[in-house]
Amino acid sequence: MNDWSIFLSVGLLIHALFFIGWLVGKKVTNYSLVDALWAFGIALSGILFALLGNGDEPKRIAAGALAAFWGIRLGYHLQKRIRKHHPTEDSRYQKLREIWQGRVHSAFFWFFQAQALSVLILALPYFLVSRDATPWGLFETIALTIALIGICGEILSDHQLSTFVENRTDPNAICKTGLWRYSRHPNYFFEMVIWIGVYLFACGSAFGWATLHAPVIITYLLLKVTGIPPSEASSLKKKGDRYRQYQRTTSPFIPLPPKSP
Repeated sequence: MNDWSIFLSVGLLIHALFFIGWLVGKKVTNYSLVDALWAFGIALSGILFALLGNGDEPKRIAAGALAAFWGIRLGYHLQKRIRKHHPTEDSRYQKLREIWQGRVHSAFFWFFQAQALSVLILALPYFLVSRDATPWGLFETIALTIALIGICGEILSDHQLSTFVENRTDPNAICKTGLWRYSRHPNYFFEMVIWIGVYLFACGSAFGWATLHAPVIITYLLLKVTGIPPSEASSLKKKGDRYRQYQRTTSPFIPLPPKSP
């Protein structure tokens, strides 16, 4: 198979996977599963590109392992949250149901297919690495280190938050321990760092520079769409003035020393 045949085959598989996901979501009346499916889709794409590509083997293995670890961990984390709240659908998809009244299932079909397309667009860095024969160099080492720092920071952020939630006695208490003392969303910040690392890793391959869209899209979504805005709105609704005080003293994204109250 040539490179673009591989990309097309993986693309068809991803679209088929999201079609099955749509059928499951329709059956259980909960389309929230698309979030976990999105993460698993990127992991699967990265793995398949690494296995089927003809590029430098160490780079392919590293890229595939990075996609697998990131996507499977995030997908597992998201599916646990989805299952915990099932049958209640995520508020974002409840709103879409209201907007798409009368054509809910057909609209969600195309929504799932759009998510499948986004998986392929964001997986392009992994594809370009998989087809490039340039041997591993210092640039790849630095890029992979950045991505691993991001993964470690995200894991630590999630662990600190989950530990806090499990041990708190006040349901409206705010996590201000560890990384959450310096950022209101350290998990999102380190998610951005991961994607910067992925982009830089791809830059060591031919045309890798053209995948700048990947970290830009992810950062935009985190800052303006699916990340901080709904999270902040939910926290303000539940915790009111407590959270407003937290907003005044703590950076929203980049970890920084807290301000005086």
